Amino acid sequence: MSEASMTCRILGVHVATVRPLRVAGGRTVMSGIGKQAVAGGLCRVGPLGLDGDEQADPTVHGGLAKAVYAYPSEHAALWRQARLEAGVASLWEQGDEADGASASLVGENLALTGLLERQVWIGDRLRLPDCELVVTEPRFPCFKFNAAMGWNGAARQMARTGACGWYLSVARAGSLAAGQVAELVPGPRRVRLSEVFAAQVRRRVEL
Repeated sequence: MSEASMTCRILGVHVATVRPLRVAGGRTVMSGIGKQAVAGGLCRVGPLGLDGDEQADPTVHGGLAKAVYAYPSEHAALWRQARLEAGVASLWEQGDEADGASASLVGENLALTGLLERQVWIGDRLRLPDCELVVTEPRFPCFKFNAAMGWNGAARQMARTGACGWYLSVARAGSLAAGQVAELVPGPRRVRLSEVFAAQVRRRVEL
């Protein structure tokens, strides 16, 4: 299948309200990373994201350019093995995250299957039956990610593997649901998502 005709499927739709999260040093901060599955049916999506979803720090997550966060469920085995080796589990894990049906894997809104970071370009569109989303940038983990995943190497694991997922803006508001198929519509195709993420990693290392 060519990139021009690729599709992916939504395995799970997740949202969260902001709640306390204990981070390094014993501090408690507010976070919306612990997302749980939407209870059945369609979920409305508007310019600022999914109904019922909150972000604690709009300078890092949320807003028009980062309204929705999508993540490939294909990375579930990677994180399961990493957590096993670290002897931890994510703080919100309930049941089997591989099917996208309960808790999110890394705090994503959309658990997808059939599409990976290397296949996505900035400006590509995910065209769903009742809405359309635009790929804007990769996710780069903030300091809360380690705390939510349960060990200090989680952010390094994401940086090392490139298993970052991507943010989307909302080009056409509407609704979406688990089980729906999205068509990947090519954008300008100037830079791959994976290239942008690798550049971010290099920049952080240099700093």
